[in-house]
Amino acid sequence: MKPAAFDYIRAGDLSEALDVLGRHGSDARIIAGGQSLLPMLNMRLAKPAVLIDIMGIAGLERVGREGDLIVVPAGVRQAALMKRPGLAGEQPLLAAALPWLGHYQTRARGTICGSAAHADPSAEIPLCLVALDGEVRLRSRRRRRSVSAADFFSGMMVTDKADDELIEAVAFPVAMTGTGYAFREVARRHGDFAIVGCAAVVTRDAVHLAVAGVADRPQRRSFPPLAGSALTDALNGFAWELDARDDFHATARLRRDLVRSLGQSTIGEAQRCLA
Repeated sequence: MKPAAFDYIRAGDLSEALDVLGRHGSDARIIAGGQSLLPMLNMRLAKPAVLIDIMGIAGLERVGREGDLIVVPAGVRQAALMKRPGLAGEQPLLAAALPWLGHYQTRARGTICGSAAHADPSAEIPLCLVALDGEVRLRSRRRRRSVSAADFFSGMMVTDKADDELIEAVAFPVAMTGTGYAFREVARRHGDFAIVGCAAVVTRDAVHLAVAGVADRPQRRSFPPLAGSALTDALNGFAWELDARDDFHATARLRRDLVRSLGQSTIGEAQRCLA
């Protein structure tokens, strides 16, 4: 299929992009890498009147640090963040998840913020943002604001972003001393969207487990340090809370089983990193 007709604007700077977005609102879409949006355009699942390309805007392609945050602007490609020197030490969870994000070709074009904007419930970047309690930074002509990842993702490919806002950056907390991190995923092929993905953040006092691919958005639960049947019971309860459903890729039963087994192994790996 071919996309419906649209006007294309290659923004020279962020001000121009925000002006166009402010004028057109829900009739406009932002494009950066296009790895999620272009298939939707071709299948006419998205029919914007105006497409605003922001990849030529200077300053959006450099990852930065702000205190204890890794700040990833809208133009940073997934491959670029994956190659960031020292990322495994800065944030091990993010470094472990990025190789699962699509394939080599898509990572070379796709952006980190684009994955957050697309908000696929199986995607790795939303999962990492929720697991790490990261933030999404939004900007319009009216204002700038930051939203916690838990509040930003509100449903199946639905977010808290207003029609005149774009994602200026996302921010991931750096690794904290005395904390273990782990990521595991089951997919049909390495790099495909997850059937179930798990991200664990563990301290001496608490276990935080986030799960993607089951509910309509990534979900995180926190437990006290548990072992044996107590952990099994907690994971079983979490698996049922996610309200898994059958689809083309997997049954609800399989997804619940994966939450239990993959969740336990991911927590175990994070606890070993902590030790």
